[in-house]
Amino acid sequence: MPAAIDELLRAMRDKDGSDLHLMVGIHPRARVSGSLVDLDQFPKLSPERMEELLKEICAPHRWEHYVKHHDLDFAHEIPGLARFRVNYLRNAWGMAAVFRQIPSKILSFDDLKLPESLKKLCHLREGLVLVTGPTGSGKSTTLAAMMDYINARFTRHIITVEDPIEFVHTNKKSVIVHREVLEHTETFADALKGAMRADPDIILVGEMRQLETMRLALGCASMGMLVFATLHTNNAPKTIDRIIDAFPADEQNQIRVTLGSCLRGVVSQLLCKKKSGGRCAVHEILLPHDALGGTIRSGNIATIRNIIEGSMAEGMISMDTSLKRRYEAGEISAREAYMKATDKSLFEPMLAAEGGLTGAAH
Repeated sequence: MPAAIDELLRAMRDKDGSDLHLMVGIHPRARVSGSLVDLDQFPKLSPERMEELLKEICAPHRWEHYVKHHDLDFAHEIPGLARFRVNYLRNAWGMAAVFRQIPSKILSFDDLKLPESLKKLCHLREGLVLVTGPTGSGKSTTLAAMMDYINARFTRHIITVEDPIEFVHTNKKSVIVHREVLEHTETFADALKGAMRADPDIILVGEMRQLETMRLALGCASMGMLVFATLHTNNAPKTIDRIIDAFPADEQNQIRVTLGSCLRGVVSQLLCKKKSGGRCAVHEILLPHDALGGTIRSGNIATIRNIIEGSMAEGMISMDTSLKRRYEAGEISAREAYMKATDKSLFEPMLAAEGGLTGAAH
């Protein structure tokens, strides 16, 4: 018997949605091209119906965790159709959940039209590479493409630590071991401690939320492993500041030294609404550079912008330049570029020409 939730997930997919949102007191909603749309063929969700839907697909030990902590992440699969990353939470109205569709096929660099310069990061043998962006910006999809590129070309031992496992890779030239938090290990930190002893070439950390996870990821990168991880930041300077600021003040100088010696790249990604419908990715890319370590150690993070802008011939690019290129190619509107830009003054003339400067948010 299929789970009752599967009918809602199929309806979301039928609308070409990316996410299903469930909340007590409203109709189920699908996110379609960035906007939330009611699935009003289904009734508004009562507290009792919500609990039935969520409990049916959740293992008992995980349900206990959710009831106790009010937060849970796992994966749900409709066999032969799709996998979904699931987040259970609580809000002012009671239980709630968000289901995000995980593409069944691991998309390649070409499928995603990713910048060619990202391949340079896949050829590294050690250090820390961060893929950043807000929730729903496609970080996991980009990382999966990078892992697939490595898997197809190099003999590496790769350990992924995720909450939950999203993309399942089959072994090609590499051996890939997937570990899921709460299923195969208690915490990200426990999994990283274990990974250090498992002779990996590459570790993929699904998310660096906790201080201990950051500390261990930096440790692994400093020990000669190649570590890929994600953070919720919008550009390279903010990413570096975020890591340093996460540590106590008396440790920050040492963390600058460690990060300066092991950081190899930052890929920041945002999704923009296309004029023609759908969405496209824009990137800020920081690659290995002789001046990067000294810049981080000195705390002069703002000058990383100069490194990026002075190294475009090597494949680096700033977020604003990426937005400008998408605008000039006619893919996104001036308003969309303006709203996502770091330096909004660059886009004010284009926005004025489009007649949209009045009332635009700064």
